[in-house]
Amino acid sequence: MGVLSAAQVAAFQRDGYLHVPGMYSAAEAAEISGWTDELSGAPEVAGKDWKYFEESAVDGSRILCRIENFVPHHAGFAGLIQTERMAQAVSELFGEEAVLFKDKINFKLPGGDGFRSHQDVQAGWDTYGPLHITAMIAIDATTAENGSLEMLPGMHKQGLLGQMWAPLTDDDTGHRDFVPVHCRSGDAVFFDSYAPHKSGPNTTGRARRVLYITYNAASAGDHRARYYADKHKNFPPDVERDPDRNYAYKV
Repeated sequence: MGVLSAAQVAAFQRDGYLHVPGMYSAAEAAEISGWTDELSGAPEVAGKDWKYFEESAVDGSRILCRIENFVPHHAGFAGLIQTERMAQAVSELFGEEAVLFKDKINFKLPGGDGFRSHQDVQAGWDTYGPLHITAMIAIDATTAENGSLEMLPGMHKQGLLGQMWAPLTDDDTGHRDFVPVHCRSGDAVFFDSYAPHKSGPNTTGRARRVLYITYNAASAGDHRARYYADKHKNFPPDVERDPDRNYAYKV
């Protein structure tokens, strides 16, 4: 039996994204939350998972905004992402076996910033294959106040809309309104690398943590190691940065 129905696969192909409420139970979501606390509470160590920080819009303090490349260092997340139903669901969307490309947790703590509208392909992902599919798992509920993911249905079919390495403009997206995808803890949202999306800042007093897992089709090859080697040259985790260099890349 498949993880997704034929209707769900068709909706993904039509819209470029798919919301699957309750893909993970309350108990499973609590376990994922616990693993996230483990990662965020661990000290920054060079050569392990990658932690990134930003300045709080509330008080200017340094707050955690993202952890990447943690699958090699955490058995729980490795199982969730690589060997259980998530990889199967993405394989069904590709129509063939999916291979893990990258993994990250966006924390969006109180005062954390949002993300301007963009397509993931704009961050040079086409270097590593023609198409990627990202699965978002809501660790915490997402709302208008804490910055839910927002999508533009159907525009993935138009290819690259704007300039590489730059946010999309209203002209790029035809001045269309984005559709908010509010999630409960345990919901999943799938979207492809040409689907325009954005999110607002977290204006609440509680964290809005979401897990993003990106895959490519197996026929395109396994590019994970190369991707992270390239990214480390341009945007290493904070603990491994040159203090005299300016880093501006965010996606």
